[in-house]
Amino acid sequence: MFKDRLVGIGGSNVAHFAEIDENNIVLRVVVVDDDVIRDADGRHNELLGQQYCNRILDGRWVQTSYNSTFRVRFAGVGYRYDEERDAFLTPRPFSSWLLNEQTYNWEPPVEMPDDGKRYLWNEVIMEWQLMEGDEE
Repeated sequence: MFKDRLVGIGGSNVAHFAEIDENNIVLRVVVVDDDVIRDADGRHNELLGQQYCNRILDGRWVQTSYNSTFRVRFAGVGYRYDEERDAFLTPRPFSSWLLNEQTYNWEPPVEMPDDGKRYLWNEVIMEWQLMEGDEE
């Protein structure tokens, strides 16, 4: 009965929920029928979706936006839900990179050269290195 309200693809009449573990890491994202999260007045209610997902799949659930209209970006497996910022954060690429508090993107401690060449970040020496084939 409940599983028929889970659907496999996104669309305009669906809602998306991310299951998060005890460390707020996203384990999976499911798509549910939009009717599941509408209250008696027809308004969207995240709690209804969380309760629905928990009832049929168990776990801890947070709604995510396919269009990134809330919580910064659409959740992906391995992302972290930051409760304080109410945002899904991508995995930190390197321990030296810092979170930009305006964009919620990870940024390197040294800006990448903007010369049209391809670079890779070297965490050991903390600098950008030219990729093979882009050397002069």
